Amino acid sequence: MKVKTILVSQPAPKVENSPYFELEQKYKVKIDFRPFIHVEGVEAKDVRHQKIDLHNFTAIILTSKNSVDHFFRVAEEMRFKIPETLKYFCQSEAVAYYLQKYVVYRKRKIYVGQKDFTELAPLIKKYKDEKFLLPASDQLNSDVPTTLDQLKVNWTPGIFYRTVMSDLSDLADVKYDVLVFFSPTGIKSLFKNFPDFTQDSTRIAVFGTTTQKETLDHNLRVDIMAPAPETPSMTAALEKYIQKVNK
Repeated sequence: MKVKTILVSQPAPKVENSPYFELEQKYKVKIDFRPFIHVEGVEAKDVRHQKIDLHNFTAIILTSKNSVDHFFRVAEEMRFKIPETLKYFCQSEAVAYYLQKYVVYRKRKIYVGQKDFTELAPLIKKYKDEKFLLPASDQLNSDVPTTLDQLKVNWTPGIFYRTVMSDLSDLADVKYDVLVFFSPTGIKSLFKNFPDFTQDSTRIAVFGTTTQKETLDHNLRVDIMAPAPETPSMTAALEKYIQKVNK
């Protein structure tokens, strides 16, 4: 069956030259965007209940843009004046670049990994005497605590924000040829909103092995998988599939 409509379970891209828009124009398909999950900040008083005192830390580990936003939000709510000596360990260049929203780059000590958290580990190990705070969500990737424990550094996790399933009730009568998912929580949100969901002819595209596992655990069929050697991105995987079925 040809693909005419696609629902991507993420916010719409903010850049005009997004590969999704190019895909739309090139293959004359309709692509809608709708977050299946969203982030809600944890109040400062609830962070305090986790026995976290920001004065006790000399370094911050930032794994995402959300962790950046919510660390600085909580610090402001606590009226905590962030010292210039604080060290920032950013999982990727994108996170480090985003950090500039809050700090003057040249005046801060910022250490940057490549992409995966394990690639940040050597930098953290180099400064193993620091007291690290990890502001994160309630659904932290298990690789992070495992890696930090193996490094034997002094670190404390803090839940600064939560991943919440969005209300999708307005989509009840809307059908798409392809549904695109990027996290296991996205699949869980689908079934929380539509407990009786049946796949039938709907194609499901997933990014990452953990999302794939969650999809299969719900007895769904994975039709499009990324990343793969030939299709490193979701848009590349979608394009390859559309080329195949829309002949």
